[in-house]
Amino acid sequence: MLDESALRGAKLCVVGNVNRDLKTSPLSPGGHLFEDGETSIAGISETIGGGGANSAAIAAALGAEASFIGQVGDDELGRRLEQSLTRAGVHCRLHRAANLATGTTINLVYDTGRRHFLSCHPNNAALAFETLDLAPLAAADHLLRADIWFSEAMLHGGNEKLFAAARAAGVPVSIDLNWDPKWGHAAAVEIERRKAALRDVLPLVEVAHGNVRELNEFTGAGELHASVGRLLEWGVQAVVVHMGGQGAGWFSRDEFAVEPPAPIQRQVAATGTGDVLSVCLMLLHSRGNIAAAEKLRLANRIVAEFIEGSRALIPAL
Repeated sequence: MLDESALRGAKLCVVGNVNRDLKTSPLSPGGHLFEDGETSIAGISETIGGGGANSAAIAAALGAEASFIGQVGDDELGRRLEQSLTRAGVHCRLHRAANLATGTTINLVYDTGRRHFLSCHPNNAALAFETLDLAPLAAADHLLRADIWFSEAMLHGGNEKLFAAARAAGVPVSIDLNWDPKWGHAAAVEIERRKAALRDVLPLVEVAHGNVRELNEFTGAGELHASVGRLLEWGVQAVVVHMGGQGAGWFSRDEFAVEPPAPIQRQVAATGTGDVLSVCLMLLHSRGNIAAAEKLRLANRIVAEFIEGSRALIPAL
């Protein structure tokens, strides 16, 4: 059976968001949350946030060499985040922007399994290719571009330059097709403009990651297999799908695999499971001698341990 020793020593370079996360313990959703009053819950945690920073910390915790490239404000929160990432074993290459605040997300976790994020990310919104310190890219086995929707400058030109630099260095690229905060709120023409900007760079991407809802929304397809087909047609080489209660899937032109989730006894962690799954697949990407189903089974076991709280993969602040 494949074990996590296969993850150790891989070299992952991550470009994405870094911010503070304030996470609630699971609470009941409802109209009462929009009324005057107060709701008591079991706990609130403060951790490193941002899909990019979290993914780098997860990779380091799993024994990989993880580098994180991003931007913080020149403020105390930015320094705390960098210190926490460094303590977690992540090699940080952070641009410090003098006139921007480091951001925070409030993560409302519902007992239905759904979530809602309230975010203010000035530092991440201003991320630009020109301020990225790409020194770690030359030594990397894989590049993750996380949080792909948050920076206009990266979405419209910066990602293409980044992916071209990775290709020139011989480094395969993953993207996290997470939920665009504009979806459901902005004008249809603006949403389509943003989707088109990302579709244009997909030929430079080896693996796209996302959950079923995110992939279907991005592709405009009504069901998963149609979404996967469109992504492969648009240029990606493979798709990793976070399937919740159905487990996880790997879809490429040559290989198809779906593995059920590993059983859990209790749920402690409710956010970050998709990041854990995807990081495991990225760290195993170069292991072409291992079947996709085996990789998914290992990833699902690690995700289950993270959910149960037996693996602390995202550092506290």
